[in-house]
Amino acid sequence: MKNTMTGLGLLLLSTAPALAGGIERAPQSLAVLFENGNYVELSFGGVDPTVKGHDILGGKTGDVAQGYGFVGLSYKHQFNENLSGAFIIEQPFGSDLRYPLASDGGSVVLGGTRVEVNSTTYTALLRYKFENNFSVHGGLRASHADGGVTLDGAGYQSTAGYDLKIDGAWGMGWVAGVAYEIPEYAARVSLTYNSEIDHDFDQQESGGPLPVTMNGKYEVTTPRSWTLEGQTGVAEDTLVFGSIRWVKWSEFEVNNFLFPIVTPLGEIPLVELEDTTTYTIGVGRKFTENWSGSVAYIYEPSVGGKISPLAPYDGRKGIQVAAIYTMDNIKVSTGINYSKLGDADLGVGYSGNKTAVGETTDNELWGVGVRVGYSF
Repeated sequence: MKNTMTGLGLLLLSTAPALAGGIERAPQSLAVLFENGNYVELSFGGVDPTVKGHDILGGKTGDVAQGYGFVGLSYKHQFNENLSGAFIIEQPFGSDLRYPLASDGGSVVLGGTRVEVNSTTYTALLRYKFENNFSVHGGLRASHADGGVTLDGAGYQSTAGYDLKIDGAWGMGWVAGVAYEIPEYAARVSLTYNSEIDHDFDQQESGGPLPVTMNGKYEVTTPRSWTLEGQTGVAEDTLVFGSIRWVKWSEFEVNNFLFPIVTPLGEIPLVELEDTTTYTIGVGRKFTENWSGSVAYIYEPSVGGKISPLAPYDGRKGIQVAAIYTMDNIKVSTGINYSKLGDADLGVGYSGNKTAVGETTDNELWGVGVRVGYSF
């Protein structure tokens, strides 16, 4: 029971994918580090979000959020009783938003605006477990990312028609954390810090107020984060678990030749996001020798104010359910997530004093994920 239940809590925190604050798609979980022995895992799935609303003229925006799929791979190796290592490939950040043109039934104010972000991270970790149930873990994270932004519609005024292409580039960061376990109760608490990662991108800008195409290399930072995860057995075959994750999205900036636009009234950034905190609480239970399941509630409070049309939702409330089938050394895990994404007032313009351009309401998403693991 202990081995199955210990893996169950960490599983639900990462099996079913969902949009989070900023452009986060996955919580960068280090769950593989706490598997027993040597372990390899393949994960895959997809998300179907719906984000729509009206512009300030009453025109419909259409559904602006595009669905996406994901795939990941994790490997953990137990070197000896105390030392283990892991290598994780995942896609934690991403975005694909498209505001339909007015001619296609979209918005006059925002139609034609688009944003696309793709990223893949490669994390190499070591974990050392002391004799007193404490352990430390840490390592390096390499991130490769690319993307593009188009601003269009009457709401962007002088910057309408601006187009930005960002070529792929690598960045490096680091991870560090601690954990404490009480194995006889399937109990664990861990705290992990992910550093910010700076990417030096080649960027090409054209359109809008730019009379010619501009090319240059500019730095973009993906944000730092803290993740607190915990779990404990509360009855025979029953486990409670949860997490708190804080991400400093306010340090995510896309600066280049045009942005930020400096005026006597203040700066106009290309993207302006607020820090987010996400809470998860859940319960898991082992039903038979082969089957376990769990359910969790996810809450991310809204930050309020006017939100960038490039991230057009504010907070979320979600339910995740997961089932695990274990047979010998194979573990198959399936998770489903349904979330209500918070309504958002959309604004563009000066930092901290945006002009209203529309709103999104009744936003939601469905996500499903599958993990297939093998212990050896």
